[in-house]
Amino acid sequence: MIDLLDIQPKILVIGDLMIDHYLWGSCNRVSPEAPVQIINVDSESNSLGGAGNVINNLYTLGAEADVISVIGECEASNQLKELLSNIGVGTHYLIKQKNRVTSKKSRIIADQQQVVRYDQENIDEINIESQNTIIKTFEDIVNKYDAILLSDYGKGVLTFDLTQSLISIANKNDKKLLVDPKGLDYSKYNGAYLLTPNKKEASEATNISIKDNKTLSQAIQILKDQCSLEVSLITLSEQGVAVFDSELRTHPTVAREVFDVTGAGDTVLASLGFALCCNKNIDEAVQFANLASGVVVGKIGSATASMNEIIEYESSLNKSNSTEHIKTWEEISTIVAEIKNKGKKIVFTNGCFDILHIGHIKYLEEAKSFGDILILGLNSDTSVKKIKGKNRPINTQKDRAYILASLEVVDYLVIFDEDTPYKLIKLIEPDVLVKGGDYEGKEVSGQDIAQELKIIQFIDGKSTTDTIERIKKL
Repeated sequence: MIDLLDIQPKILVIGDLMIDHYLWGSCNRVSPEAPVQIINVDSESNSLGGAGNVINNLYTLGAEADVISVIGECEASNQLKELLSNIGVGTHYLIKQKNRVTSKKSRIIADQQQVVRYDQENIDEINIESQNTIIKTFEDIVNKYDAILLSDYGKGVLTFDLTQSLISIANKNDKKLLVDPKGLDYSKYNGAYLLTPNKKEASEATNISIKDNKTLSQAIQILKDQCSLEVSLITLSEQGVAVFDSELRTHPTVAREVFDVTGAGDTVLASLGFALCCNKNIDEAVQFANLASGVVVGKIGSATASMNEIIEYESSLNKSNSTEHIKTWEEISTIVAEIKNKGKKIVFTNGCFDILHIGHIKYLEEAKSFGDILILGLNSDTSVKKIKGKNRPINTQKDRAYILASLEVVDYLVIFDEDTPYKLIKLIEPDVLVKGGDYEGKEVSGQDIAQELKIIQFIDGKSTTDTIERIKKL
């Protein structure tokens, strides 16, 4: 999927926006007033939920996303607009409706366990005036976008008439419109390009209990025929995704570990739309969505998957070679930003690593123990010659890089030409800078940039120079 890395399609999302609000704390006692836990709240956070999570997924993939929705006149609406602005998504297509409340779902988390959830929302259908405004806006801007995604959470924005109008306008303008459906009556989605129901939703919508390939085939064909879809699709959790156009096929799941399926449906909708906009066929798009979902369900909470994460994940599944861990300066800059955004601790070290030996391995293992991600700066052949002399390196930078990147302990490797890695350290800004014992008491290049400097003592008698001298004596 590396061919999707630099593509930026324009995608419009229409649907129910909401805020996922979290109160984080701990519980050590029970209230004397009633048999309930007392939660000491340490912090709170807000994130985009509902259609907002679809937008966040698109943003993380690298798409240019816009949103049309209806919000209330409340504080939650202001928070929602701020969250959208934080990821560069405009709020000019958000329609304020009087006496409406923007959905906000609050979860109290104590010791990593959800204790209670309370919702503040209005699920009544939006009024005719709001519907007409959405239709007029959509007609004016539809040709700006490569695809349209409808995220229906049943909160009143996507009424039957509005949904049908949006589908009609999209079809007239030859735009693919994809829907994450809600409820039992799928007739409101008639004419869409595809729907993304899970097995339970599809069973309820078709009145067919999906138990085997026969009932799956029946249900998926009914959805296609009754809703006049170009492609019929049903997500099957750990069994993958079933697709039907002229024939039925199932793409198996690629998730290695499942920690949380929250928001997985949003990821499927966003990644399918993204891939189709990049001229992938439906089977290729489903394979991409499977990869994205595999990344997301390995995280806690409503999550997203970046292109680099998807590429790395695909590589790991295919047991690809170590070249996937060798990055350019531009690539590592993007990756580092993603790592820091997740709050992970970056460790950096560098060296020539000419003839790999146990001393190197022990050194790298200890370096990795200081954080979450180890980035290794490797001196190029030119750099090594300047430092070690004209007869070095013994092994070329290509060979050295490949061997080092194959080590489990090395997350990423970047080659640099300079005498010192200062410029590379400045680019990465690691949390921890690691150097060998020969730098004890000396000035270390880049120590003014890193938050912490760690010195690791070498194993006596284990060095490339010692190895070369022993070989000369043979």
